[in-house]
Amino acid sequence: MRRALQLAGFAVAAVFLLVLGAGLRPLFVAEPVSTAPALTATELGFAQDMTAHHQQALILAERLDPAADPVVRRLADQIADSQRVELGTLLGWTQLAGAAPTTGEPMTWLAGTAGHHHDSAATMPGMATAAELDALSAARGTDAETLFLQLMYRHHSGGITMARAADAILTTGPVKQAARAMAQTQSQELGYLGTLLDARGVHP
Repeated sequence: MRRALQLAGFAVAAVFLLVLGAGLRPLFVAEPVSTAPALTATELGFAQDMTAHHQQALILAERLDPAADPVVRRLADQIADSQRVELGTLLGWTQLAGAAPTTGEPMTWLAGTAGHHHDSAATMPGMATAAELDALSAARGTDAETLFLQLMYRHHSGGITMARAADAILTTGPVKQAARAMAQTQSQELGYLGTLLDARGVHP
């Protein structure tokens, strides 16, 4: 009987030590941590490139002659407002990923996808050159309106190309949804830009 009580006591002590050891394990043993990246390489690359793309859209709107046709001026302000909202989302994603807002090597996220071969000298589609931006700053009146509409038309065409490419590559997630929404919004604005150019008898 005494031996049985001893064995029972040992069993209780063993269970207690096991429970105590399990409870103290996190204090002494580092558990392996595996966390997925906030963004995939494609999502991050698209967010960085579209950030730079949106930033130039704001520059185009800012450099339009303040005395331009009110219709064109309102469109420029509308585009700037929508792009600022999207820009905030893009910057939030790059910050979440702990990455720079933009990259010095644009469009690398398309490398290796069907029909796209990255060139280190490649630039994002639709971007205006420094000379074109300077010309817009100096232009006045009808010349300013026409140049703005042409540059923004090309800019939006490039943005739509990028957004549709991201939408096609990505399978799911908020970045894919945002890319699709950008393509839809900019397609609508592109149609209006084209209408204003047609009214002036000017090609995009």
